[in-house]
Amino acid sequence: MTGSCRCGATGIEVSKPPALTAACHCRGCQKMSASAFSLTALYPAEAFRVVQGDPVVGGAKGAELAHYCCPGCQTWMFTRITGVEGFVNVRPTMFEDSSWFRPFIETWTAAKHPFVQVTAEHSFEHFPTMEEFGGLLAAYAERG
Repeated sequence: MTGSCRCGATGIEVSKPPALTAACHCRGCQKMSASAFSLTALYPAEAFRVVQGDPVVGGAKGAELAHYCCPGCQTWMFTRITGVEGFVNVRPTMFEDSSWFRPFIETWTAAKHPFVQVTAEHSFEHFPTMEEFGGLLAAYAERG
């Protein structure tokens, strides 16, 4: 699948299906997306590449993660998390067709706005533990 930022200057491509999909209700995602939550599709790092442009780190910066944005329109496109280098969190709405997207999990429901209803199969008050994460990846893969 291919996609781009809002202005079209930065393009991305994935060559495999996502390993997991999610909605995150944390305050950071609320602020970054200017919405009640953010959407993410977790892709194997080797299946993701930037095909056009040169994204810059924006939003939250630090040792734990880096949010990548188009330098022109500042669209938040993907995130790389320190310690999880095997995956890239891509905003699924960047793809030309995002109609396939459904969140399998929702995280940080402790910060969820009371009016929000997400139809994820699994909900977590914060982030799933590493032990839970492996099982979630396997369960998502079983769904096809």
